[in-house]
Amino acid sequence: MNITERFLNYTKFDTQSAEDSQSVPSTAKQLVFAEYLKKELEDEGLEDVEMDEKGYIYATLPANTDKAVPTIGFISHYDTSPDCSGADIKARIVKNYDGKEIELSEGITSSPRKFPELLAHVGEDLIVTDGHTLLGADDKTGIAEIVQAMCYLRDHQEVKHGKIRVAFNPDEEIGMGAHHFNVKKFGCDWAYTMDGGDVGELEYENFNAASAKISIKGVSVHPGYAKDKMVNANRLAVEFASMLPAAETPETTEGYQGFYHLIGMQTNTELAKLSYIIRDHDREKFEARKRFVKRCASRMNEKYGDGTVTAEVNDQYYNMKEKIDPQMHVIDLVLKAMQEVGVTAKVKPIRGGTDGAQLSFMGLPCPNIFAGGVNFHGPYEFVSIQSMEKAMNVVVKICELTANR
Repeated sequence: MNITERFLNYTKFDTQSAEDSQSVPSTAKQLVFAEYLKKELEDEGLEDVEMDEKGYIYATLPANTDKAVPTIGFISHYDTSPDCSGADIKARIVKNYDGKEIELSEGITSSPRKFPELLAHVGEDLIVTDGHTLLGADDKTGIAEIVQAMCYLRDHQEVKHGKIRVAFNPDEEIGMGAHHFNVKKFGCDWAYTMDGGDVGELEYENFNAASAKISIKGVSVHPGYAKDKMVNANRLAVEFASMLPAAETPETTEGYQGFYHLIGMQTNTELAKLSYIIRDHDREKFEARKRFVKRCASRMNEKYGDGTVTAEVNDQYYNMKEKIDPQMHVIDLVLKAMQEVGVTAKVKPIRGGTDGAQLSFMGLPCPNIFAGGVNFHGPYEFVSIQSMEKAMNVVVKICELTANR
């Protein structure tokens, strides 16, 4: 099976995760794909293949050298984003892309005017959606690349490598992917997530991240008799939102700039709930942002009475840079691997996070490597077949270079 067939098979499974779920994985349909993937790994001859009750899959490609070589790992997640449907994906291949508009389906086109990143892939073969679902390149491309690389190493014994561990997990898209990852069982000196974007991306800096749940209690009274009685939680919600800097949102920031992002609101006169995510690369600025949100709640309470507004702020993950910096050989190997397979490295900070960020703080240094997908989480998502092949080649080369250190 080639890498394209493998990826297209994966897209047939709806593995969308659900943020409000209390189960692990957050949706039962993720386990359907996990069972399929477990069997595929067994059929491809990997060893120690196991899946725990939460859907975390672990497997081994044994070493083919007697040298003492560090055990390294490769990780990808199999859930897709709650932001867009992942059901009944109709993927198709656009051969030798010509740089023009792509008609995804009647009335829906993907245009380089809106998505100029398409132009970087002229002449390549693109896998696209029909414009009604996401594609699932985030992160089923990563899985396909890892599995294909293991098959390549299995079939090319001339490429010497140490013991390699692979793992695939649910619920990364809702920030829970690493929460039940068994680092001790995985048993690696270091690892890489294959969960980045376009070709060449290498990321070992990410946001510090927190969630903020704001609850506003109102008092509902008939509006005809509301004078000095009603407390309108709808209006207070708008007031709270206006207290956060308008110039510090995702749509107004880039690079290392942090933000406050309102991701959801549920309001009526009696009760309003606002959900935010807080992000910043700088740890001190991150802590200041969290304090600011709590101060806003306190100011509202001073104005409208204690207990009117509550702010529950919880950390989600931290910037992996502080864990990677002392072990830069982990990055140097990737840079050398990319160079040797003809990929130009693009080292940049992640304006987001990966499972690798949490894993790095769990004792497993784990930077993030490109998987090739573009325009994640929406119907204009696409991936170049050639990009997937390059990512697979990088995995193979990392394994070879690790054995030759």
